[in-house]
Amino acid sequence: MAGAVSALFLLDIKGRVLVWRDFRGDVTAVQAERFFTKLLDKEGDAEAYSPVVYDDAGVTYMFIQHNNVFLLTASRQNCNAASILLFLHRVVDVFKHYFEELEEESLRDNFVVVYELLDEMMDFGYPQYTEAKILSEFIKTDAYKMEVSQRPPMAVTNAVSWRSEGIRYKKNEVFLDVVESVNILVNSNGQIVRSDVVGALKMRTYLSGMPECKLGLNDKVLLEAQGRATKGKAIDLDDIKFHQCVRLARFENDRTISFIPPDGSFDLMTYRLNTQVKPLIWVEAQVEKHSRSRIELMIKARSQFKERSTATNVEIEVPVPSDATNPNIRTSMGSAAYAPERDAMVWKVKSFPGGKVSMADFK
Repeated sequence: MAGAVSALFLLDIKGRVLVWRDFRGDVTAVQAERFFTKLLDKEGDAEAYSPVVYDDAGVTYMFIQHNNVFLLTASRQNCNAASILLFLHRVVDVFKHYFEELEEESLRDNFVVVYELLDEMMDFGYPQYTEAKILSEFIKTDAYKMEVSQRPPMAVTNAVSWRSEGIRYKKNEVFLDVVESVNILVNSNGQIVRSDVVGALKMRTYLSGMPECKLGLNDKVLLEAQGRATKGKAIDLDDIKFHQCVRLARFENDRTISFIPPDGSFDLMTYRLNTQVKPLIWVEAQVEKHSRSRIELMIKARSQFKERSTATNVEIEVPVPSDATNPNIRTSMGSAAYAPERDAMVWKVKSFPGGKVSMADFK
C-alpha cells in the first residue's frame, strides 16, 4: 500500500495557514512555513513549477494552486504522487460544489463545513470519498446548525461511492457516444511521420436502482487469447484509463467492461490507438511568389472518406505572413476570411461530402 499523508493545509497567497488537518501526528503547522519558504527560494527557477517539493527534514510536500489558495499535503512516507495530486484536484471540485468558487474568502466563511468535508474526504492520511453529490447528501452548507443527525447515505458505507441508492426513472435509458480525435504529423514531402487516435467512451445513463452493465470491445488481446481470427476486425488499445466504477479485475480476467454506472453523464474510458491513419481530409498548399510583396496561395482539400458520408463544420486554417493585408479570397465551396489576430486564413465548410475536392485561392 502506498504511503499516507501526514497533514493537509490550505494556505492563502502569502503562505499563511487558513485551515489544516493533522492526520498522523508526525508533522506540525511549521511545515507549511518551511514549504512556502522553499517555494519563494525557487521562484523564477524551473523547479518552482514542480508540484512536488522535498525537504531535507524528510518531509515531502505536494501542492496545487487554485485562485488565491494553495492546497498542500505534507508526508513523511513514500506516497503515490499522482494519486495525491488527483485527490487535491477533487478537493477543489468538492469545495466549488459547496461554495460556488474556492477562494480565501469562501474558506473563511465556511470553516465548519470545510473541516467536516476534510474529515470525510481523508481518513488517517488516505483519500476516501470525493464525490460531491454523495457528500452533499449528508453534509449540508448549514451543517453548523443543530439538527437531527442524519444517517450517511449507503453510497458512503458500501463499495459504490459514486451512485446513490433509491434512484428511479419511468423510462430506463442509456446513451453511448464514441468521440475520437486524430493527430497526424506530416513532413514537407507529404509523408505521414506519426499518427495516433485519442478516444473516449462518453455515457449518459438514466437507470433505476443499482444496474449492472457490461460492455464488450473488439479487443485484439481478447480475440487472440480466445484463438479467434483478428484479421481486419480487432483493435489494439493503448493507455486505457477507466472510470472508477469499472471492475478492473474482471477486465483483466476476460476483457469485459463490467460496471455499475454513476447517474448522469460521465466518461467510461479513454484510450489511445497507435496506428497508421489515413487523414479524413487531405490538404495541399501551393505557394507562388509574384513579386517581393505579393504571393498567391492555392489550397486543395480532398475528402478521403466514403461518398455516402459527410463531414460537417470543417475548418481549415492556413498560416500567412504577419504583414498580409486585404487578401483577395475565392473558394469553390464554403467561405473563407482573413483572421489577422491569428495570422491565418480560415476556410469554413459547413458540409463536405466524401470523395470530393475543393479549392481555395488566396492572393
